[in-house]
Amino acid sequence: MSSMLQPQIILLKEGTDTSQGKPQLVSNINACTAVADVVRTTLGPRGMDKLIHDDKGSVTISNDGATIMKLLDIVHPAAKILVDIAKSQDSEVGDGTTTVVLLAAEFLREAKPFIEDGVHSQNLIRSYRTACSLAIEKIKELAVSIEGKSLEEKKNLLGKCAATTLSSKLIGGEKEFFASMVVDAVVAIGTDDRLNMIGIKKVPGGNMRDSFLVNGVAFKKTFSYAGFEQQPKKFHDPKILLLNVELELKSEKENAEIRLSDPSQYQSIVDAEWNIIYDKLDRCVQSGAKVVLSRLAIGDLATQYFADRDIFCAGRVAEEDLKRVAAATGGTVQTSVNNIIDEVLGTCETFEEKQVGNERFNIFNGCPSGQTATIVLRGGADQFIEEAERSLHDAIMIVRRAMKNSTVVAGGGAIDMEISRYLRQHARTIAGKSQLFINSYAKALEVIPRQLCDNAGFDATDVLNKLRQKHALASGEGAPFGVDIATGGIADSFANFVWEPAVVKINAINAATEAACLVLSVDETVKNPKSESAQGEAAASAMGGRGRGGGFRGRGRGMRR
Repeated sequence: MSSMLQPQIILLKEGTDTSQGKPQLVSNINACTAVADVVRTTLGPRGMDKLIHDDKGSVTISNDGATIMKLLDIVHPAAKILVDIAKSQDSEVGDGTTTVVLLAAEFLREAKPFIEDGVHSQNLIRSYRTACSLAIEKIKELAVSIEGKSLEEKKNLLGKCAATTLSSKLIGGEKEFFASMVVDAVVAIGTDDRLNMIGIKKVPGGNMRDSFLVNGVAFKKTFSYAGFEQQPKKFHDPKILLLNVELELKSEKENAEIRLSDPSQYQSIVDAEWNIIYDKLDRCVQSGAKVVLSRLAIGDLATQYFADRDIFCAGRVAEEDLKRVAAATGGTVQTSVNNIIDEVLGTCETFEEKQVGNERFNIFNGCPSGQTATIVLRGGADQFIEEAERSLHDAIMIVRRAMKNSTVVAGGGAIDMEISRYLRQHARTIAGKSQLFINSYAKALEVIPRQLCDNAGFDATDVLNKLRQKHALASGEGAPFGVDIATGGIADSFANFVWEPAVVKINAINAATEAACLVLSVDETVKNPKSESAQGEAAASAMGGRGRGGGFRGRGRGMRR
């Protein structure tokens, strides 16, 4: 009886939504699998593309997991975790974004029946973490190093990795053409980590094979004044002067006031302005530079002045382009034209202005430091070129990772099947429930080859049975076998050069396991009401309480009805 009279304790505002326990966990798992179903069909060489149309009216066609996840405006808090792991996989390794989302969702899907049967989620988390570390050890054991090879061999091997990545993209039909271009670009920047040293310029028109790689810098011709036509458009071994200076006649500020006692003095002021600009231009010419680039405007007077002296100039050059020119030519950007010495001037083998499609490009070739490269992309539609750029970004990241970590594993679902077999075998040595959990983790890894088959229109059950039989061979010769997309059977992925850097797989399994464990560890969601409505209600109730003097009657705030 006494418990009946206990006053209810109110902790949360009215309108606060709390849900907890098993149904909450199952609902979170369902949300994550729903997100994965969106990107599921984009996996692999036969993956489909998604067309995303946003509220601003811009259209994106892509099959890059990270791009799709970013563009989907996901509001479910648990499903947002999958968006985050796709982004982190993209920034860390560049590829495998669809893989990581699929794996995380599949781990959760396998955990769902256990949760519904009343298994504590911490037991699952513990087993999943154990399975994850075992899987990563196995990947490291199976990985093949490409170290110690000659540059030509290494380039060939890196090209295979790039081709594997590009095969699942929109430009997969020209993967050999683009793979060699990507490898050359990455080898050109050497050990430099800055990705912005590889520029990608998009020019609509032509076909994909019109794309080309510039071993240096290329950028679109900037806005130019009269007199530009008279400037030479090609140089051999020119000196290049990079400025952050305005070479224009400056009009006086509106509020400038000059008092003159004699009208003839006015002419001397005008002359002084002209002298200042001519002095600047003279210093540029005396430096011996044949190409003058500036981040700020180069006016019509300066353009004509340089044209008369056979010097090429371009003003309003984008900052990133200027930085890349500086890195490539060995020049330094100057903020003043005083004291220009030879050390601050850049140089390159050839400079020319060239027509690409309906655009004109300034191209610096044969740069001494060679720390930069530019890929000029051609293609029909704008969306197509955008997607080609995203695909090349993935390939560039993959080749960089492969150069740094230099170990590769068999692709095409081979490594996933091998780890799955290894974990099933290991699970038999464990007593207790965790045997079941590790088995379910191993089963979840099979989602990759299964999805590759589904997307290509093959019979997934048939192919998976063949793969299981091949991987179960005691000799271990079946380890590199994966799905053969060309025939619908199975094939040795390693012999077919379907490779991916080991770091991609390690990262994907790590991130997917962490995400799955994070979702499994949540048992309650508290959703606060919108602050504005809460403030409005608080004000209204305060007024009402004052008027009636009965603010304490009735139901407590925040109590469940």
